[in-house]
Amino acid sequence: MVKVLLSRKYLNYLAIFSIILLNSCSTTKKVPYFQDITANGQSDIENTTIFKGLTINPDDILSISLVTVDPTTGMPVNQLASQTANGSTTAAAAVAGSSTSAASGFLVDKNGEVDLSIIGQVKVAGLTTYEARELLKTKAAVFYKDPNVQVRYANFKVTVLGEVARPSSYILPNEKVSVLDALGMAGDLTIFGRRENVLLIRDQDGKKEFARLDLNSSRIFDSPFYYLKQNDVIYVEPNKGKAASLNQARTQTFAVIGTVLSVLIVLFSRI
Repeated sequence: MVKVLLSRKYLNYLAIFSIILLNSCSTTKKVPYFQDITANGQSDIENTTIFKGLTINPDDILSISLVTVDPTTGMPVNQLASQTANGSTTAAAAVAGSSTSAASGFLVDKNGEVDLSIIGQVKVAGLTTYEARELLKTKAAVFYKDPNVQVRYANFKVTVLGEVARPSSYILPNEKVSVLDALGMAGDLTIFGRRENVLLIRDQDGKKEFARLDLNSSRIFDSPFYYLKQNDVIYVEPNKGKAASLNQARTQTFAVIGTVLSVLIVLFSRI
């Protein structure tokens, strides 16, 4: 009877080990990124996506600074730049981190304009930050001598969800952000993330756009979704190994129950 119980117990453990081994093998093959790039693959990637400056939209928050030959003459503008869109004072620059921090800067209103002291209302919607900078520089030159204007996004936010180390929303100080940059800030994918089927969700002209990205392939570099836009969401799906790990405890429980039932059946058969 003891030999029968031991053999059943070992069979249960063997079954569990086989399930884990099979899932780990299938998952490991898909872990490396850009598997189609050879050792001398620098020349193999001919077409890559060219970054295009993002256009400013209503409800964006811009960090605008103005510096002149006399620093004190730029104070009215720079003081206003340290105010948040709702009027509360915060740090002048947003850094990568949780989106719960209030972004500071000038709110682009529903008409696509920003309201600057002395300079007045300036329409910036539809322009890139570079174009907005040149426009504001021209406007400021009427009131200031040799103005130096800088325009940046203060609320450029992307969200990374799913099988990553640190899922969260991130406010970025730079508008040139790729999918790989965002995943890097989120701590990279876990071993259970599906690298060949990363989902990107984008708001475009009031509609949702969806794209699937394959991190195992170098073709991601020529995808129109390689560079991110404001409020993009990246979702990393779990693979089969994740389901297997979640079911491992359940499988072990079933194995223990099976062993107990086997003991009971043998005992009752002896009575």
